[in-house]
Formats: sequence, C-alpha cells, structure tokens
Amino acid sequence: MTAAEAGGAATGTDRTSADRPPRLPRRVLVVGLARSGQAAALALARHGVEVVAVDRDPSVDTGRLAAAGVEVHAGTEEDRLLDGVELIVKSPGVPGESVLPAAARSRGIPIWSEVELGYRLLEGNPIVGVTGTNGKTTTSELLGAVFRAAGRPVEVAGNVGRPLTGLDGTLSPETWIVCELSSFQLEDVHELSCDVAVLLNLEPDHLDRHGTFEAYQDAKLRIFERARTRVVPRGSGLEGIEFSADDELPAEPLIRGAHNRENAAAATATARAVGIDDAAIAEALRTFPGVEHRLELVAEIDGVRYVNDSKATNTAAARRGIAAYRGEPLHLILGGSLKGESFEELVADLPDTIRSIDLIGDATDELAAALERADHTYRRSGDLATAVERAANDASLGDVVLLSPACASFDQFRNFEERGDAFRRLVEARR
Repeated sequence: MTAAEAGGAATGTDRTSADRPPRLPRRVLVVGLARSGQAAALALARHGVEVVAVDRDPSVDTGRLAAAGVEVHAGTEEDRLLDGVELIVKSPGVPGESVLPAAARSRGIPIWSEVELGYRLLEGNPIVGVTGTNGKTTTSELLGAVFRAAGRPVEVAGNVGRPLTGLDGTLSPETWIVCELSSFQLEDVHELSCDVAVLLNLEPDHLDRHGTFEAYQDAKLRIFERARTRVVPRGSGLEGIEFSADDELPAEPLIRGAHNRENAAAATATARAVGIDDAAIAEALRTFPGVEHRLELVAEIDGVRYVNDSKATNTAAARRGIAAYRGEPLHLILGGSLKGESFEELVADLPDTIRSIDLIGDATDELAAALERADHTYRRSGDLATAVERAANDASLGDVVLLSPACASFDQFRNFEERGDAFRRLVEARR
C-alpha cells in the first residue's frame, strides 16, 4: 500500500470496523506512546482500525489504550510487530532511523506523522499551520485568542498541548484549527494541506536529530508544500504575505520582547488573511497574557522578579528572552542537555547588565568553555535548585532572575514543562 492509498478519512465517533473510513488501513502500528501517540492510537481505534501500539519504555502508562482494545507492547522494538501492518504512525519523539521506522521503510510500509493522521481525520476543518524555530506556541495561542475575539470557533492543537488527533470527532465543520507544527511532525507528512501556513523564523535547532541545518530547514518548509496561503518573514526570500517586528499593528501586544512583537505581527498578518478585522485583532493583542514557560513572570518577591523561560531550549530562543530584559540587572540560569548547537553567539551577545550566571546540567562544560573565552564569570551550580538558591541570594531590589536555559531539558527533567514547573515551585518556596 502506498501513502496515497493509505489516505484520509472523515471525522466521526464510536465507529465499528464496518464503518471504518475507506481510505484508512485495516491494521496500523503506532510507534511511541507519549501524548500524541496515545491520541493517534485511540483515534484509530474509534474508527474500527486494528491498532498495535509500541513504546520502548516498559513503564509507559497504556491503560487507556488497552481499555480501547489496542494491542499494546511496552519495552520492545521487535520488528515482528510489523507483520500484517499496512501503515506506521510515528510519534514526533521517535527518530526516523530508529528500529521500527527503519524496518518499515525496508518493507515498503508507509510512515505518517501523528499530524498527518489528524489532518486526514479532520480534513473538513480549515487549518492554520504554524511552524518556525521559536515562537510557535505563543503565536498559535495568540491566534486562538484572535479567532475567539472575532467570534469564530477555533481549537489550538499540535506540538505543545492537545494532539491534533485528539480533536477527532469533537469539532463542528466550521471550527478552525490552529496547529503548531514542529520539524519532527513535518518530517512524515504526505497530504497535509494548510489553508494558511505560517513560518515564523528559521535558525539552527535540533541538529542532534536532523544532522544538518539544511535537513532541519527542509523539514520545516514542508508546511508550504500544499498550503493555499503562505505567511513568511520579510526578507526570507520566500513567497507569501510578509510580516516583520516593525509592522504597524492594530494594537501593541501586552507581552514584552521584540520577538513577541514579531509573533504578534505574524498573527496579525494571518488573521487578516482569513478575513478577521483589526478590532478583534487589537482586542486579542491588548489582552493576551502569553503562555506558560515563555517569559512567564512567576513571582515578584522582595522586589526581585523571577521569570520562567524554560521553553528557551535553543540558543536563539534564549537570546530573545535575555534581550527582553536588556538594560535590567539580570541573574541568568543556563544549561541542560545538549542539542548540537554552538554557544559562541549566545555568549557574545550577553548584555553587560548580567550580575550572575549559574550553569546546570550536561551542557555545563561547553557553556563554561564558551563563557571563559568571552571572559564572563559563572558558577557551576549543577542542578536547578542550587542555581535558583544562589541567584536569589545574590539578587536585590529591581533585579530579574531568569531561567532561559538555551538547552533541552532531558538530562534532568522529562521535558521543558517539568523544568519550568520545578523552577516555579522553587521560587514559590522562597515566599
């Protein structure tokens, strides 16, 4: 069966195998059972598909899947699981070269990302796709606020938050979907077609997985392959409706930072492209408070502001977060797991208002070497609790303690959300 033959489906709920949409395969293997993998397996089961689900982690919680009749295998990657399978749905956290996807390709079994499946199940709903290295979640949630201000039904889904397949069977046909799309999700799309496709920016990221910036870029740009309307950064050389941080907006955004003004400009251009008027856009810009883990002011204690920017998992994002507080006394927490990036540009761009730098996690040695070359002082704090304690003890009235790690979180945390939540708890404990 080719990818085209394994094609799309209409929405629906509580289907039996006799009701299975004609272009959905009979038997599907879902690889990776985190949030999006579980949503994909449950959606397929609702449509009467025989679903096999696998995760190499033996401790993964599979209770909901088993209750839905999914054949679950935890703690294994045996390629015998491909027997009789007509399609693989691969979770974004599963590398394409891992055992089962590689074996599937050798057998000619098509591979879809979870968003490809979601698109085919929700093909009747208009979609705004949002990708880029940084700003995806903020822009997606801001667009959701704009649609709601305009009185249009909308759901925000995708890379962070509710998986796209989790919307199956829940939406009216006129509901818009704003879908945040990562490079990992876009690797395995085949028919995904956005009514509006938005590219925010492109800077090196996830090089540990993609290998080269060119491969990462190619994955990102797949969002445009079948898009009806494109929204692109001014000066990118790409065709489409252009935006930039310098655009005149219907209102100034509530959230701070030049990068967030650029996100607001992208959201404004997108909203105008689908016919939303400036009054609704202005209302959303003035009231949208931002999202968790992205320059999130978690507390002000004794005149010291504590800011959670845990989502700054690459150097470009951290540079934007730091720049939002340029000119203010800053105590910076950096580090985490490595992603194959250089820290030289980040370090070279640090403002002279930085009062302390605490390093945590596996990236400590590489960050320390870069800081030493630039003649910056730092402390090896090791873990987040120690870093917060030291930064807080140094900080005084008017200072900012900023967690903007420039690294992934997987050395000490499950994800950036867990890291940000830990930062919030550590700060709250100081009250």
